[in-house]
Amino acid sequence: MEFALRDYRPEDFEVLWNIDQQCFAPGIAYSRRELAIYIRRRGSFTIVAEIAGTQKASSPIVGFIVAEASRGMGHIISIDVLPDSRRLGLGSKLLQAAENRLHSLGCRNVILETAVDNTSALGFYKRHQYAVLKVSPRYYSNGVDALVLGKNFSSQQEACLPTT
Repeated sequence: MEFALRDYRPEDFEVLWNIDQQCFAPGIAYSRRELAIYIRRRGSFTIVAEIAGTQKASSPIVGFIVAEASRGMGHIISIDVLPDSRRLGLGSKLLQAAENRLHSLGCRNVILETAVDNTSALGFYKRHQYAVLKVSPRYYSNGVDALVLGKNFSSQQEACLPTT
């Protein structure tokens, strides 16, 4: 299956919110308001993944990533891929596209958060050279802790990620 990536359009919002609800448990999934704020936030961008060449009546959108750049630091806010489209390389394609854009915007590092019990996400990020930086207690509204993960885009020591 082939996927095409493109920038977010406002008419995508409801589909993206529904995907987020399918991808994450209550208390971790974003409310409509939260997702809208992150998508519109200064310095943020959203990349949408569609099944290439589809003429489906329903939306061909199968995933997305929201990221932001601020003062040389990138932040992956959310990466969502529908269950039926997982294990096809789409998450990697979305993450690489976001990392490339963050790097082009001058970011030397990128961070993200994931629930401590999300073993599939932890394995995914480890394969993409993310390292655990710290634990954020009760990060999610359901009380679950988050791991803050980071990756350095630069090979130079002075751009190393904080280890707090």
